[in-house]
Amino acid sequence: MPLTVTPVSGAALADVIPDLARLRIRVFRDFPYLYQGTQAYEETYLRTLAQAPDALVVVAREGGQVVGASTALPLIHETPEVRAPFHAPEFDPARVLYLGESVLLPEYRGQGVGHAFFDAREAHAARLGLDVTAFCAVQRPPDHPRRPAGYRPLDAFWHSRGYTERPNLTTVMHWPDLDETHDTPKPMRFWVRTAAP
Repeated sequence: MPLTVTPVSGAALADVIPDLARLRIRVFRDFPYLYQGTQAYEETYLRTLAQAPDALVVVAREGGQVVGASTALPLIHETPEVRAPFHAPEFDPARVLYLGESVLLPEYRGQGVGHAFFDAREAHAARLGLDVTAFCAVQRPPDHPRRPAGYRPLDAFWHSRGYTERPNLTTVMHWPDLDETHDTPKPMRFWVRTAAP
């Protein structure tokens, strides 16, 4: 079966929430996120996303099975910790599309799906008249005990998409790492791209 990548928005978002929740739990268990999530928490979080005006989920499917997904929504509808770094004079938060998670099962990586996720979300930003796209990534120390041998961060891919790492734009998010019983703080750093005029 061919692999398809399709943008989903509006009422249709409700149909992909359970699959996206399962993908987030499975993919984010790996380094660097090491996330220990639950289906109930994920579905609650994702319902909030689905209800945000102009939210988008880009869904990768093979034979009807959801194997990957990527989210985006206008920054003004995001949580305070995501909005906080984007303030005047450099940014107008009303002109930023926040790119949420991209999750893809390992066996489907390296087939262009990551580029398709960015293409669809950047096209969504253009349709909405938003000229800045941004996302954040967790910061883990190089000597983290769970860092796999040969681990390669996605920095080169993100640079190839025109994103710039911004050490001055940071926030903190909270979730339980594997083997933790409660949320702990995680430092996050933003990457930003401004569309050509």
